[in-house]
Amino acid sequence: MKFLLITLITHTGERSATERFREVVQNAVLAEELGFDGYGVGERHERPFISSSPPVVLSHIAARTSRIRLFTAVTTLSLLDPVRAYEDYATLDHLSDGRLDLIIGKGNGAAQAQLFHVTAEDQWERNRESYELFRRLWREDKVTWSGRFRPSLTDAETWPRPLQRPIRVWHGSATSKESVDLAARYGDPLFSANVTNPIEPYAELIEHYRERWAHYGHDPADALVGAGSAGFYAAPTSQQAVAAYRPIFDARVALQRGLGLPIVFPTLEDAIERGSILVGSPQQIIDKVLRYHKRFGHEVMHLHADADGLTPAQHRATLELFQAEIAPVLRAEIPSRPFPEARGAS
Repeated sequence: MKFLLITLITHTGERSATERFREVVQNAVLAEELGFDGYGVGERHERPFISSSPPVVLSHIAARTSRIRLFTAVTTLSLLDPVRAYEDYATLDHLSDGRLDLIIGKGNGAAQAQLFHVTAEDQWERNRESYELFRRLWREDKVTWSGRFRPSLTDAETWPRPLQRPIRVWHGSATSKESVDLAARYGDPLFSANVTNPIEPYAELIEHYRERWAHYGHDPADALVGAGSAGFYAAPTSQQAVAAYRPIFDARVALQRGLGLPIVFPTLEDAIERGSILVGSPQQIIDKVLRYHKRFGHEVMHLHADADGLTPAQHRATLELFQAEIAPVLRAEIPSRPFPEARGAS
């Protein structure tokens, strides 16, 4: 199994935005130091997030690291001009020596309709159309194309040409079959959010992905799935883990209530029992991941990159414990295909 740390760069005002960005970069450096396989930055365009420009953040992380793969989580192609998105990420592909993976999706949040004039009625069609053009731009030196949502192209050239030919693109999926079907159609991997709800709706979407994968004529053995988690804290005993994480969980629920969001898991115990949150002893976390793997068949999973209220010492200690006692067991129990290797400068 492969392991990513992912951040949406939540910013609630306890420190400056400058300090928060610095923390994100430092966490990426720590992730590489501790042996995580990837580090991801999300894209959101509303409070309480300041992750509106993943290629800029990831470019800085690329300069501070050398081995870890860099992920977007997700690139909201429904909002972006696919030509401009291509230019940004092809540039980042070179700056990172070919360490870039994309996770794409339609995005979440009501603000995007106001900022980008993308509505619930057209967001999926925008996502599909933008991805189809994006993948052609990445693969073809000249592109002739027409669609609904941007001006047409005639023998268009885009520069720079990318380092990875082609890049691997995952499709982020939370609740909708549209993204699942798009991934299966093109033979792309799927990354299930697996954060907000109990396991059942995510397992159903992954099953649908595998069905559609076969429908489109792909070898079932080639399907690749990743899955998220809603939070992480490991300690030598479950009692220590729960006691340390409870104020963090309670603060998160309070923030969600303040934002008017539905509360799916009102207590930490409920979240541990029914949700994907990983809080407990190393063995408890191993057992839970293996239980989820039986439903998902996933080879990649993500943990939250942020301290979320932990002290820097607690944050580092729990990530060190993950790599020392949890990751080696899961890597041995769940075989996974290798990530693409950095290409290096040509």
